[in-house]
Amino acid sequence: MKLLSALLLLTAPLWAQAIPPVWTIPPAPAAKPPAIVAVKAGRLFDSKSGTLLRNQVILMRGDRITDVGPGLAIPAGAQVIDLSQATVLPGLIDTHLHVMDGGGSGPNISLQYRELVALQNAQRDLNAGFTTIVDLMSHGGMYGTVDLRNAINRGLVKGPRMQVAGPGIVNTNKAGGAYTPRTPVSFVGAQVANTPWGVREAVREQAHYGVDWIKIYSTEEYTLKADGTIIATPGFTLEETLAIVDEAHRKGLKVACHAYGGEGLRNCVAAGVDVPTHALDLDDVSLKMMLEKKLPLTATLFDLSMDDAMEMREFGNSRWRMMEKSWKKALAAGVKLTFGSGAGPFPHGTQGDMFAYFVKWGMAPAQTLQMATSTAAEIIGWADRVGSVEKGKFADLVAVSGDPVADITEMSRVKFVMKGGEVVRNELK
Repeated sequence: MKLLSALLLLTAPLWAQAIPPVWTIPPAPAAKPPAIVAVKAGRLFDSKSGTLLRNQVILMRGDRITDVGPGLAIPAGAQVIDLSQATVLPGLIDTHLHVMDGGGSGPNISLQYRELVALQNAQRDLNAGFTTIVDLMSHGGMYGTVDLRNAINRGLVKGPRMQVAGPGIVNTNKAGGAYTPRTPVSFVGAQVANTPWGVREAVREQAHYGVDWIKIYSTEEYTLKADGTIIATPGFTLEETLAIVDEAHRKGLKVACHAYGGEGLRNCVAAGVDVPTHALDLDDVSLKMMLEKKLPLTATLFDLSMDDAMEMREFGNSRWRMMEKSWKKALAAGVKLTFGSGAGPFPHGTQGDMFAYFVKWGMAPAQTLQMATSTAAEIIGWADRVGSVEKGKFADLVAVSGDPVADITEMSRVKFVMKGGEVVRNELK
């Protein structure tokens, strides 16, 4: 037997002889304790009260805040970031955008290319101070937003925290022939579903692929009228909308509803969606329903403004101008308003410019900051982790040189960004 083993060894190829008989895995290096970081904040925006606190110290270990307060002792050996001449705020939250837009469209644009576009857009948002974003429809990217979210969470690439929808869900309609069973979903960016059981099936499919949100289209088509009104053709019936919301909530998912007004908007509100979006034709009935159900509203602006001049020439009316009127109406009535830019049709990383428009439309600067911090965190279900600078929450911070409560345009000039205790950008050194 020993002779046979020796002969086999002699006749074996050299590469086989070189392999050790037993594979061993080297022990992992001992993990270093996370470093302590201390941020000195000359002014700190308290998103809960909407006030500025002076001379605060923010202590963090790893990706979490461990303590906040005035005059806190800074532990020996801690890394100190001096923002004593700046205003520090919680990381900003954009509750409505589209990272897969902006890289072109058509049958020759591959999903892999769009994934790279999405990564670049998400990083632009992060660099602008939006440490948390919600992508509400992949616009032809299928479930690429899910993949991007997962890659960021696993540390493969840098990016903001993400909640995502996949393809939007539409019913069979005649909107320019865009959404039909014969049109590849990858081209139109939507999933077609009909009947209460059909829409439940669509929700279940999207839940299987790992989305956080279901995005539905309850305004199928619209026609602007010169008298300042709009004809908003409803999409899903109330029964279908109720089925969508019920199935999504059974799966632990949230529902956002694209609706301009009329029956489509009322169906969304009656069914209990988590966030109606747009509502640029907010009638008194819909407004009353929203207040009774305590539903928030996300009104994107810049995506509507892009067509303002063209729509005014063609119709004598525009969605932008209708949105301004309805938004002011919602504000006066006490509807909870949240920050959602609609970035995608317009460049990512520029949505900080929206703060100034909200102030122009009558909102106090501190309230606009709350829209993108504590209010947004509550609406997306992450109030326990983001939206305010508090012990136990993620160490997500942004800073500007001046005082945004006095001059809201400071939010267009973010100078410092930190996500999870890691500095992404610092121009305040």
